Amino acid sequence: MSDAPDSLPTAPAPAAEWLLAPTLPGRFIRLEALTEAHAEALNAGADADTVAMLARGGPEEATAEAWADYIARLNALPNRINWAVLLGGQAVGRISYSEVKTVDRWMEIGTMLLPGARGGVVNPESKLLLLARAFEVLGANRVHFKVDARNARSLAAMRKMGAVEEGTLRQYQVRPDGFARDSVMFSILRGEWQSVKAGLEARLAAP
Repeated sequence: MSDAPDSLPTAPAPAAEWLLAPTLPGRFIRLEALTEAHAEALNAGADADTVAMLARGGPEEATAEAWADYIARLNALPNRINWAVLLGGQAVGRISYSEVKTVDRWMEIGTMLLPGARGGVVNPESKLLLLARAFEVLGANRVHFKVDARNARSLAAMRKMGAVEEGTLRQYQVRPDGFARDSVMFSILRGEWQSVKAGLEARLAAP
C-alpha cells in the first residue's frame, strides 16, 4: 500500500484534542456532541432492532429517561467521544470514537442509526466526517471498526466503504444479556484513506 499523501499531518495532534467533540458540519448532516438533550428524539425514532447488536447494549427500556441514562453512561466512559447525528436538525443516531489510543495513533468508530436514517446519505457522511477528522486533523495512522458477526447489514456497509476485513474475534464481547458475540474487525490505514474518502464522496455526490 502506498504512503499517505503529504497533505496528511506528519505528527499527531495533542492528545487532549483527540478527546474533544467539536461540531462537524456536512452537506446533509451535522455531528454535535451527544448529550441527554438528544434522548427524546432517539427514543421516539428507535425500535428493538436499533440497539439489538450494540456490544454494550442500549437503554434498559424504551423511554426518554432510559435513553438519557444510556447517553450519560456512554459519556462517562474513558477514552470515548460521542456525537449525535443530526438530519434536518433532528437526532437520528449517534456515532462515536468508541475507543481512542493516542499513543498508538488509532481509534475505533462505532455507529448507531435509527431505522429512518438507514440506507441513504446519513451513514456514509457520518463516517466521512469522523474519518476525515481522524486522519486529516488528528493524524491517526489507523481507524478500526468491530461489527457483530450476526449483523449482515453492517458487515455489508463496511465492505462497501472499502474497509479491510482483518478477521473475527471469537466470543470477544459479552453483551448485557450474557451473549458472547463474535466481532468482525475491519480497519482503514492512513495510506488507504484517500481511496476510501473518494468512494464516500462519490456516494454523496449522487445520493
